[in-house]
Amino acid sequence: MTQESIELSALLQRCGHSDAEAFAEFYDRTRSRVFGLVLRVLQDPGFAEETTQEVYLQTWRTAANFDPGRGSAVTWLMTLAHRRAVDRVRAEQAHTQREIAYGARILGHEYDEVIEEVERILDHQAVVVGLRTLTETQREAISLAYYDGRTYAEVARQLDIGLPTVKSRIRDGLTRLKNSMGAPPSITDRRPMRERAVHIPG
Repeated sequence: MTQESIELSALLQRCGHSDAEAFAEFYDRTRSRVFGLVLRVLQDPGFAEETTQEVYLQTWRTAANFDPGRGSAVTWLMTLAHRRAVDRVRAEQAHTQREIAYGARILGHEYDEVIEEVERILDHQAVVVGLRTLTETQREAISLAYYDGRTYAEVARQLDIGLPTVKSRIRDGLTRLKNSMGAPPSITDRRPMRERAVHIPG
């Protein structure tokens, strides 16, 4: 064991007894190595500086756990630093994934056929006029899906009716709505409706 290793081990043990002077010296003698390791993992100087500070806060709080019989003070410290840096990488990745998922939900929705078909052939005012030609039950179901962005399941719960009934009312209502506006009936037969009706931001 080198003289430096002996000295750092003693300093770390003193840190475990809340010796602030020993901690300051331990920090000064090891911070460049910790920062270098953390920077290599994070590849970002700002994050590396923050994480290095977190490493030393953890060192101060857990120094009493250091056992010189199981390894050197530097090994103990660098292991702690590496784990902290890896945790930061994982946290940043998770944050990025949450942002992407949020953006996809807000901006990247796939439109349901209820909305796709209506928007393809009618403008907003035409929809308002056309809805008057529907039965009350058809108009109610389509309005919940079109204006409120409800799923078929949500519409079914709102109206307290079965899911097949909701789909039937919307399908029949779309056919009637398109026919009343002079749209080709064949449009309704292009493909089956998907399960989700998504709100289009106004």
